[in-house]
Amino acid sequence: MSAPKKVVLAYSGGLDTSIILKWLQTEYDCEVVTFTADLGQGEELEPARKKAELLGINPDNIFIEDLREEFVRDFVFPMFRANAVYEGLYLLGTSIARPLISKRLIEIAEATGADAVAHGATGKGNDQVRFELAAYALNPDIKVIAPWREWDLQSRTKLLEFAEAHQIPIAKDKRGEAPFSVDANLLHTSSEGKVLEDPAVDAPDYVYQRTVNPEDAPNEPEFVEIGFEKGDAVSINGEAMSPATVLTKLNELGGKHGIGRLDLVEGRFVGMKSRGIYETPGGTLLLEAHRGIEQITMDRGAMHLKDELMPKYAELIYNGFWYSPEREMLQAAIDNSQDHVTGTVRLKLYKGAARTVGRWSEHSLYSEAHVTFEDDAGAYDQKDAAGFIQLNALRLKLIAARNRRVQK
Repeated sequence: MSAPKKVVLAYSGGLDTSIILKWLQTEYDCEVVTFTADLGQGEELEPARKKAELLGINPDNIFIEDLREEFVRDFVFPMFRANAVYEGLYLLGTSIARPLISKRLIEIAEATGADAVAHGATGKGNDQVRFELAAYALNPDIKVIAPWREWDLQSRTKLLEFAEAHQIPIAKDKRGEAPFSVDANLLHTSSEGKVLEDPAVDAPDYVYQRTVNPEDAPNEPEFVEIGFEKGDAVSINGEAMSPATVLTKLNELGGKHGIGRLDLVEGRFVGMKSRGIYETPGGTLLLEAHRGIEQITMDRGAMHLKDELMPKYAELIYNGFWYSPEREMLQAAIDNSQDHVTGTVRLKLYKGAARTVGRWSEHSLYSEAHVTFEDDAGAYDQKDAAGFIQLNALRLKLIAARNRRVQK
């Protein structure tokens, strides 16, 4: 790969990406553009601007953008229409943020005339794959620089020496070994590494940042009503809200009751297993409520087919194939299934658990007249079930008769 002339860097303002910024300048003697996305990670982002300026970046080459609404509307909500869960448990909080960051990296590269983009993902994880697959899907000619796969700064000591040599500010707590690594956005927090690397050892309480310990959660349950339109949450307790506002409020409610904690050993796309602590309070409420409204508004056949497709859809997102034709094909089917997923769900929140306790909709397929144990006034003729059973039993009876015959 020829040396890049101008690089757009996914920049957090932290030590690692600041070192990457300076390394790009010294290694390639290139112009650097920084892009910092507000995805609801809960951090003040203006310090990233000051840090970039301190490191010599032209103010016109510093992009800081609030992408919270786009993140939830165009990425989180479509994923939740599918009830996507990876390996039965993980709600894909980190995975779903990467295609949006990559999209803006490519758009900024085009707008500024940059010929390359760069990220701070290591060579051991999934994020390098997600960033780069998305980048190439959006611009097949873009150069992608992954410093962690190129440089010789393979230890914390060497990173700090590089930072000091280039006068990069180092926070005092960064001089020691960080207890664990954190990634956060509006959907979740992800913590891994260091004190969490032994999967046999319980995670320390201080790892959790968005949820109270369920044992310390309120002793009284709280009820919340979530309104849906075509599969997307649009209101809480009757108050209409934007996508990001909905998720923010659900995070607050779930966190208060200790809901959404997950200790998971997952299979990374690159082959190894890793242990992570995830907190997804709002997402956990959203998933429970979405399944609740689907229960009364979706046909059994469509719902069961969607549940069969879900693991593949979740795996595509986890592995970085958001912009693939197969994910888009599945999304079209999933979105079509949501045409009547409109109504309201009531959840009960208590001590780490969210449980559906009520659901209603003008689009409901539920017929009390058909299922009642009382007089159904002719809505259902129970005698019809006999023929239904006999037809479904026919092949089973033939198999049983054959087996009896050949065993004699």
